[in-house]
Amino acid sequence: MTVQEIVIGKDRVSVAELIGKGGEGEVYAIKGRSRQAVKIYNTSLRGMREDKVRAMVGEGLAVKTDLVAYPGEVVTDRRGNFLGFVMRLVSGYRPLHELYSPKSRQRHFPKVDYRFVVHAARNVARAVGKVHQTGCVIGDLNHSGVLVAQDATVALIDADSFQFTLNGKSYPCVVGVPEFTPPELHGKNLASVQRTIEHDNFGLAVAIFHLLFMGRHPYAGRYNGPDISMGDAIGQNRFAFSLTRQSATQTTPPPGALTLDVFPDAIARAFESAFGITPSARPRALDWIHSLNTLESSLNHCSKVKTHYYPSNAGGCVWCKLTGNSGFDMFPDLTAVEPNIPTDARGTEEAIREILAFRFPTVADLLPAAATPRGASSVLRKARNGKRGRALMGLPIMAGAVAGFIYAAQAWFVWIGLAIWGWATLSDREVESGPFQHVFKDADERMQHELNAFVQRNGMIEVVKVRGDLDAAIAAYNGHADVLARELMMMKSNRESRQRQAYLDRFSIRRANISGIGPVKTATLVSFGIETAADVNQSAVLSIPGFGDVMTSKLLAWRRGHESHFKYDRTPNAQDVADERALRGRYAAEKAKLESTIRNGLGTLRNAKARLDALPTKARNDRALTDAFAARAQAEQDLRELGASVPASTVALTVTPPARPAPQTSRAPRVTTPTPPRVTTSTDRAINKSTTAGQIQTVSVRKVAAKSQLQLDVERAIKDGRKIQFLYKKPSDKYFKERTISPKEITEFNHTYQDGKTICVKGICDLRNAERDFAFKRMKELKIL
Repeated sequence: MTVQEIVIGKDRVSVAELIGKGGEGEVYAIKGRSRQAVKIYNTSLRGMREDKVRAMVGEGLAVKTDLVAYPGEVVTDRRGNFLGFVMRLVSGYRPLHELYSPKSRQRHFPKVDYRFVVHAARNVARAVGKVHQTGCVIGDLNHSGVLVAQDATVALIDADSFQFTLNGKSYPCVVGVPEFTPPELHGKNLASVQRTIEHDNFGLAVAIFHLLFMGRHPYAGRYNGPDISMGDAIGQNRFAFSLTRQSATQTTPPPGALTLDVFPDAIARAFESAFGITPSARPRALDWIHSLNTLESSLNHCSKVKTHYYPSNAGGCVWCKLTGNSGFDMFPDLTAVEPNIPTDARGTEEAIREILAFRFPTVADLLPAAATPRGASSVLRKARNGKRGRALMGLPIMAGAVAGFIYAAQAWFVWIGLAIWGWATLSDREVESGPFQHVFKDADERMQHELNAFVQRNGMIEVVKVRGDLDAAIAAYNGHADVLARELMMMKSNRESRQRQAYLDRFSIRRANISGIGPVKTATLVSFGIETAADVNQSAVLSIPGFGDVMTSKLLAWRRGHESHFKYDRTPNAQDVADERALRGRYAAEKAKLESTIRNGLGTLRNAKARLDALPTKARNDRALTDAFAARAQAEQDLRELGASVPASTVALTVTPPARPAPQTSRAPRVTTPTPPRVTTSTDRAINKSTTAGQIQTVSVRKVAAKSQLQLDVERAIKDGRKIQFLYKKPSDKYFKERTISPKEITEFNHTYQDGKTICVKGICDLRNAERDFAFKRMKELKIL
């Protein structure tokens, strides 16, 4: 402590505990003044700051607003020598970056949602507006000088550095943080620059952008050219998120970031103006207040996660989407951590028994009773007659061959060939079954189409959907305990990895002291998802513009330095209890939702019972359904007449109509030219859950054609040159193990299973330093590093 006693006006007071220490001096609490603090300058700065502080105190700035910690009184020693000033004590507040940086937010603001963030952004604008109303210009507006409380209120500190003018004399702001400095001031000596409100408006827009875009910087992106630093990007006006100047900026947002088009037009226009090429067009504080009011009032509430509020222009929950891509939830529902969620297991079991006993119409119940066709169709009879006629032509051909042997034996080889041709023609009397199998499949599709239309005409779509959802809900409910047990076992198996991750997450990149990595590069790292030591890995850092081998090596060394102090604690600890509690809580919440779905679904079935009982009678009187069934019955009879196998029917009670219009009449098969087998795509028909052997080809095509989210994530990792981390268990293994690999390509392997292919990712296993192929169907909890 540099001082014990200070003089405020005529009062001698003692300083209390040290609150903070920086490059300019120290801040202490004051004994007897619980709401005030004192800033004591370093000896070398007192002479340079005295006039400015006395002018600010004389102007009475401290009483003009409670949002700014202005100098309120001059502080001296007992001999009257200037020491510093008294200001409002800002306690219980955190630096702004601890709200907008995702991991810091979950540590310091664990219960907030996006509404809170937007509200805080509006309060930042209000505070900046208050500064301008007092006649000051902030100049050095940055994330450390803006503090936010647990109720989203905002306070500005370091007010003694603000630019201030009194009686024609200007007291400049001589410092600035590069990532908050507007393009026109980059490369200039800030000590000699007269700051303007337009300069503050740029810094304000950066702070608001940080908040709304989860810590991303507006100029941290991928430039379509040689790597440039974020400082150069600002100086060159390369707003990475611009929608109107994309051709000029040649820059795109970093992976996994929100985009400008998910926000209301008022917000998008404000950012385009703030980071455009005209400083005077930058929105002022009041403009931001109006725009943020519009955003806050238009936020949508996610139907899946109650803590997810998202911009309405997004068209869906952006937080759920980001969680699915990265595995990190920006705004997790912490109420799920409480496992004591009320459930009614007995009532749910009774509901399940009633649902399973419920007489729900089957496809067989709804198919109209039609007489079995007595014989072959006219098409089959015509095909048979044609075959017989052509077969009889073989007799004169063979007779000609015999005559040739008798009268022109020297050409015997010709007559042998003619005899073989005649015999083949005479023997070809069977009609091919392939075209008639296609007719049956078309008739089956028409049957499905008419059944769907019948369900829709009778207003039963919702009931049928509920019944299908109940099957899935009951299956999930019955397997709930087993799934939870497996998750708990897997959580225990990767305990060391989680413990190491939690340990490394304690070390923020913002507090790192790494040579050559200053504030601008730090902001770039955060914008690309490198927030703590746990996020640092070689491929992730190398993929960031401006970070080559040298910088990457320094970051890796910084991580290894912290990692070397990590000690795995095998004994159960508070983190284990918290993790297990969170997992049990999440599963308890899911179980409660399943119970609600089951009981509500039973109520829907009860209410629809009378209408369901009437459906079979209505089906028998439905002409379109009757005609479709008759056409399929005839196609089935034709196949039996031919002695061919009848393909399995795919008709199911479903609410999804076929993608293409069903044919109105049976198609006549071509009997002269064999029809090649038709490959049915996933959009051609709804595939029944109980797929039979006749549908194997359809299932295979569907699996290959439709990429899973897992495959899309891996493809993105390959494209971006990033590693992937996942849990993996071979069939011979007992537990899942964590793997981290550098993916090289996606491959497909043939095998003997029905679907014909296994999709894998090829990579190098860091744990074993060997090249391996990891099957997608055995990968869980994938995370792109």
